[in-house]
Amino acid sequence: MRGCERGADRGFVTAESAVVLPVLVMFAMALVWGLLVVAAQIQCVDAARTGARAAARQDPPDAVVRLTREAAPPGAKVTVDRGAEHVRVVVVAEPPVLRGLSFAVREEAVASVEETVGVGT
Repeated sequence: MRGCERGADRGFVTAESAVVLPVLVMFAMALVWGLLVVAAQIQCVDAARTGARAAARQDPPDAVVRLTREAAPPGAKVTVDRGAEHVRVVVVAEPPVLRGLSFAVREEAVASVEETVGVGT
C-alpha cells in the first residue's frame, strides 16, 4: 500500500497547473478577441446606417463620409454610392487585435433617397 501514501502525490498539482494555465490563458484571449470582433461589427452597422440616413437626406458627400467615419471603428474604409432612388454606404474595418491579418468586418446599409423640398425654387 505504498502508493496510497501522501508523499507519492507530491508535484502533481504543479504539473497539472503547468498544463492547464496556458490553455486557460489562450481561451481567455480567444474570448476577448471574439468580443472585440463583435464590437467592431456593431460599430460598422451603426456607421453604415448613420451614413445611409445622411446620404438619403441629400447631405453633401463630404459630410456623409465624415459622419460615417466618426461612427465607424478607427481606420475604417467608407464607400458611398448614390443612385437615382437608393444610396448605399459600405463600411469595412479591421478588428483592433488583428491588424495586418486578412480579416475584416464589413457592413452595408441601403436607404431610399428622400425628396428634397424647395429644390429649384
